[in-house]
Amino acid sequence: MIPFKDDNPHTSFPIFTITLIIINVLVFLFESTLGRHQAEAFIAGFGMIPRLVSGESSTVMNLPIHPYLTFVTSMFLHGGWLHLIGNMLYLWIFGDNVEHAMGKIRFLAFYLLTGFIAGLTHYIFNMDSPVPTVGASGAIAGVLGAYLNLYPHARVHTLLIWGFFTRVVLMPAMGVLGFWFVLQLLEAAATPKGMGGVAYGAHIGGFIGGYLLVRLFCKPAYRRFKR
Repeated sequence: MIPFKDDNPHTSFPIFTITLIIINVLVFLFESTLGRHQAEAFIAGFGMIPRLVSGESSTVMNLPIHPYLTFVTSMFLHGGWLHLIGNMLYLWIFGDNVEHAMGKIRFLAFYLLTGFIAGLTHYIFNMDSPVPTVGASGAIAGVLGAYLNLYPHARVHTLLIWGFFTRVVLMPAMGVLGFWFVLQLLEAAATPKGMGGVAYGAHIGGFIGGYLLVRLFCKPAYRRFKR
């Protein structure tokens, strides 16, 4: 199930949504210019490593920034082209409407806050992990939670793939994003604690944080639920 656009018009230009996409792409292009060992050092220095945040290693003093700051810097790093493209696709589809409902500066604050909540959720359940956590997906999960809260009935164009069968269908946002969230819960339950791979806990924390906090950041006209 791959969403690729929504039927949810807005009247303001999503400057921060586009800016965040550009920054993520530029950072990844910079990563791509590094050699293997340099890239690994870059990820280790600016990705969020739970064990270092806990202060359990003497290497903390050798990091380029304080481990607490990696909750922010890790949001702009990605582990590959597919990782980057998938995240930016979701941000492009759903970020513009959330930015319109909040206003530009509040949207940026909301994005960073839910990204921090996502990283903190991952940290709480993986405090001893030495694996760097990178990616914008935690913050974008917050955007998805906000979108579900604000526009549950908005129609989303979705590509369904089942083996050799493919079809484009229109689905309500509650169906697309609800399915996405349930999938994160199932994957999190099936993934052994401390194992590397996708940080499903960060997705869950970011999504719940975004869903619960969105109305606090919205313009007055969006602060009440609409039928």
